[in-house]
Amino acid sequence: MPTNRLIHETSPYLLQHAHNPVEWYSWGEEAFEKAKKENKPILLSIGYSACHWCHVMERESFENEDIAALMNQHFVNVKVDREERPDLDEIYMNAVQMLTGRGGWPMTVFLTPEGEPFYGGTYFPPEDRHGVPGFPKVLKAVAQAYRDRPQEIEKSVGQILNGLNRLAGFRQSQRPISKDIIAEAAQQLSQTYDADYGGLGRAPKFPNVGVLELFLRHYRNSKSPRFLEMATHTLTKMAEGGIYDHLGGGFHRYSVDEKWLVPHFEKMLYDNAQLVRIYAQVFCITQDPFFKNVVEETVDYLLRDMFQPQGGFHSTQDADSEGAEGKFFVWGQDEILQILGEEVGEIFCRSYDVSDFGNFDGKNILHPILTSEQAARFFKKDIQEIRGTTAEAKAKLFQEREKRVKPFRDEKILTAWNGLMLSALAEAIKLSDSPRYLEAATKTVNFIYTEMMRDGFLLHTYKGGQAKILGYLDDYAFLAAGLLDLYEVTLDRSLLDRSLQLLGIMTHEFWDDTDSAFFYTGKSHEKLVSRTKPAFDSSIPSGNSIATQLLLRLYHYTGKEDYLKRAEKILRLYYDAMEQQPFGFTHMLSALDFYLEKPKEIVLVGKRDDPAHRELLRRIHSLYVPNKSLQTLEPGEQLEKVSPLLAGKSQLNSRPTVYVCHNFTCSQPVTEWEDLKALLEG
Repeated sequence: MPTNRLIHETSPYLLQHAHNPVEWYSWGEEAFEKAKKENKPILLSIGYSACHWCHVMERESFENEDIAALMNQHFVNVKVDREERPDLDEIYMNAVQMLTGRGGWPMTVFLTPEGEPFYGGTYFPPEDRHGVPGFPKVLKAVAQAYRDRPQEIEKSVGQILNGLNRLAGFRQSQRPISKDIIAEAAQQLSQTYDADYGGLGRAPKFPNVGVLELFLRHYRNSKSPRFLEMATHTLTKMAEGGIYDHLGGGFHRYSVDEKWLVPHFEKMLYDNAQLVRIYAQVFCITQDPFFKNVVEETVDYLLRDMFQPQGGFHSTQDADSEGAEGKFFVWGQDEILQILGEEVGEIFCRSYDVSDFGNFDGKNILHPILTSEQAARFFKKDIQEIRGTTAEAKAKLFQEREKRVKPFRDEKILTAWNGLMLSALAEAIKLSDSPRYLEAATKTVNFIYTEMMRDGFLLHTYKGGQAKILGYLDDYAFLAAGLLDLYEVTLDRSLLDRSLQLLGIMTHEFWDDTDSAFFYTGKSHEKLVSRTKPAFDSSIPSGNSIATQLLLRLYHYTGKEDYLKRAEKILRLYYDAMEQQPFGFTHMLSALDFYLEKPKEIVLVGKRDDPAHRELLRRIHSLYVPNKSLQTLEPGEQLEKVSPLLAGKSQLNSRPTVYVCHNFTCSQPVTEWEDLKALLEG
């Protein structure tokens, strides 16, 4: 089978297109030189390996000889993996949203030979369909416009570039910062809450972890039970829905319906990492073992299916297998009865909404519709017997499912998403004694520092023994935050040192000296048509929001005023936008909450191998204290140069002793848990 230039790439998404009849180029000088030499526009196609409609457009258009011939005749065709090049994805997605009012993948953008966008869209069908012009018609029209109407192309380019420049047009707020903004934002977001099924709005439904985190923070500040109830109800409904994998653990991307029943079946590392964190936080508040179980099952999935043995987590698992979306995950009733037998099969099918006619295209998405208590009453059996039977049935079905053709896994290691995963593992370590969590975190840190750093700079992506592309803001911010989260549970000072080191590089490379905040690309990065400054949260937090949290947290560890001043500038830059558009700034609002409330600064003095010391640590971690710093000091250690907070701290009566400082005032040292708990919850 003939191949194109993509055969030399490492990205699984690009390699999926290496046998297309389209003469694909990867992003780079070769494509742009050809476009300039032949005066052809560039057709830029952006997608990712787990994207269902990307696969559809490939089958319909990029594998079609006639459409490929049109593309090759009129354009220089460039394929980009958005997970490898999120900088390009952000710029050109903004352009498409300006042009069409919406975005998504696959994304198709037409550029001048200088890389300037002038027209674009998302998915185009192979022929006219539902009012959308067919791809061949679009190709011919764009090629003709580029050839015959250059003034129109130039005008379009100018309008789009002006629009891209305006996107970064935030200005420092001159208004006093008010504590009321957190409560007002939480209240505003709660107005779209679905009281029946949880989540925000109707279909489709996304996890929106940042909103739930803000609800938890507001609950802690206000003691308003409604905000805790909205978070717990949403997370319960999600974990009981089809968006959750009840056999293998982990969450699918989103739900296409309001009930969380029918998912878009791809599984993303970044979703699962963020969901582990929020479920762990809710468990700390409620102590409901249901939430802890979701944490453990999700981490088990990630360690089993997404972790490479030498360290690092893969990026995505596809929605499709054997050419059909969700085929790996759905079941027929006859199939289940044959595997489990009639009696156990009937109990399981009744409990997990399995029927002959199905709940998804004639098949069944598993999700519990009876509690163990309800099933015990219905089948007139002991509740423990029902629980045992159900657990055995799930294990047996899981083993059978493992024999199926698995969805494709994109085995790229992305630094930013692994940073989110380190934060998730830190939360899981707090809840569990399992050594596997710490081992996976340690291996991942070592892998990144061994394989994904070059000449003192982080690299963004690793695949097939090759790391490449200078790291973006998200890579530095998410990894530094993950290292700091791990430090707070392991108290390995090298993790804190590395977090500080990354912040130093990040500040030098990404900081905007003119308007403050961080650019998405560093000074050493390739120059593009626009240098973006991410402000809005998407499916992951904005890099600036996590960077702001990091600056504030590390200020309270080191006392370095520069960190605080930079954080204050970012908060002022986005303050008005946070108030006007809270949904896009939930993680920045969490940073603002940290800034306004100020953290509980905890210092534990004691010998790290003392069981009483470890027990105090375990209990500290069992509480939901979102705004805190945590350090330990061995008796007699002199570490005030590392952190001013450690000066003068000693043990009482040779017992593990805790000091809690807040808002420039330190408590009396305490040795009893009840006294410490009162200080932390106060």
